Amino acid sequence: MSPLRLFFKAHFSTFLLDTREEPLYRMVKHLGIVGAGAMGAGMAQIAALAGIDVALYDVNGTVLRQAIERIKTNLAREASIGNLSQESAAATLERIHPRTRLVELNSSEIVLEAAIEDLRMKKDLLRHVEADTKPTTILATTTSTLSITAVASATHHPEKVVGLHFLGPAQDVKLVEIVRGDHTSADTVQRCVEFSRQLGKPSVVVYDSPGFLVNRVIQPFFDEPLRIVGEKVADPEQVDRIARTIGGFAAGPFETMDNAGLDTTLDVREGLYNSFSGEPRFRPHPVLKLKVAAGATGRKSGRGFFEYPEKKG
Repeated sequence: MSPLRLFFKAHFSTFLLDTREEPLYRMVKHLGIVGAGAMGAGMAQIAALAGIDVALYDVNGTVLRQAIERIKTNLAREASIGNLSQESAAATLERIHPRTRLVELNSSEIVLEAAIEDLRMKKDLLRHVEADTKPTTILATTTSTLSITAVASATHHPEKVVGLHFLGPAQDVKLVEIVRGDHTSADTVQRCVEFSRQLGKPSVVVYDSPGFLVNRVIQPFFDEPLRIVGEKVADPEQVDRIARTIGGFAAGPFETMDNAGLDTTLDVREGLYNSFSGEPRFRPHPVLKLKVAAGATGRKSGRGFFEYPEKKG
């Protein structure tokens, strides 16, 4: 079980989560994903595994090819350890279709925007996606910090805009945060709850607010450990060992941050800090900022608070 999954299993009350196993009456058959980075590629893999045809769009053909290769490698690894048959791996890969024109997403029931955390960029993307897709298409953004209402303001149908916050790594964490903007319709929210269930992920529905729910809940798990290391009371390995042995966590706060990406963790924290007008409790810790400035962004870069030799070279 991944660290984030264990964290949320331990700390979210079950009544918040949609974990029903009722039949799904409105199955998503076609999903569009805008952005073929780590999150977009991860979501394409998850959806294709669930039997959904995926149109994976990126303006950069090189990024698209790298995403397909990453997915291919992931599926081959799952097949090699017996989690997936070779036939299923091949069929999953065939469901993912690289696209370089937004108009090629026009058969999608849901289009998932997975670009960087930049409000202007996300608004511009959704404006163009809306112009190239059907009026009934749900426009979902994966933002973890930006206002859904603000993103939706660029569209003609804000009732179709919703936040779908997949926690990283998306393939491992079984939780989707569904964020309702000021104008998001009840039907749009319900379709996304059903879509999450189709992917095999429970969901929690929250209202639009800075940091939403997940990031607000998890930040204290990082705060005191960062202060402890910054004050040289203990090192990251000692703190994580205490979290595992005394707290019962599958991984400590520093391993969790490394897995999520220290740059992502910092982006979330800076987003909260700015959204709350510089409130001191949300100020990013210098230890985290120094790591990111040095290029130590966690497991994906080969080093963060810990070293990951398998990712180097």
